[in-house]
Amino acid sequence: MTTETATLAGGCFWGMQDLIRKMDGVVSTRVGYTGGDTENATYKNHGTHAEAIEVVYNPEKISFRRLLEFFFQIHDPTTENRQGNDRGMSYRSAIYYADEAQKAVALDTIADVNASGLWPDRVVTELEPVGAFWEAEPEHQDYLERIPNGYTCHFIRPDWVLPKRTAAE
Repeated sequence: MTTETATLAGGCFWGMQDLIRKMDGVVSTRVGYTGGDTENATYKNHGTHAEAIEVVYNPEKISFRRLLEFFFQIHDPTTENRQGNDRGMSYRSAIYYADEAQKAVALDTIADVNASGLWPDRVVTELEPVGAFWEAEPEHQDYLERIPNGYTCHFIRPDWVLPKRTAAE
């Protein structure tokens, strides 16, 4: 099986992991810190890193575009450095692309989200090349599977679904 990796930040990594891991075609997920300035980042010392999720997926079952569409449905990409009650750079919205193809899909998806008018404002999601990913501590991995009633600010927003694209698009 061929796999690809997507690295996404959209607020607290627990909630994103819990929802994304359930998607058909997702092989594995892990949470951690990326996009910042601290070597060997940890929960107590992650500098300007964002809380992020690394998603290994099977592109024959799910596309990078579909992952991004769901990513935009489960967090608010229009709030800068914030998701729900979580505030600060750690909770920013970002896509860390692995190659130019992922960058192009991300730009296209962001443009479609903005054009749709379905979200409360314009997308502020950062788009940066992927860098070092520092895996979070074991107690943060699979958090909501172990503590089902734990804190999360992520949920599926049924009204934030992009219209289906036609074959010509």
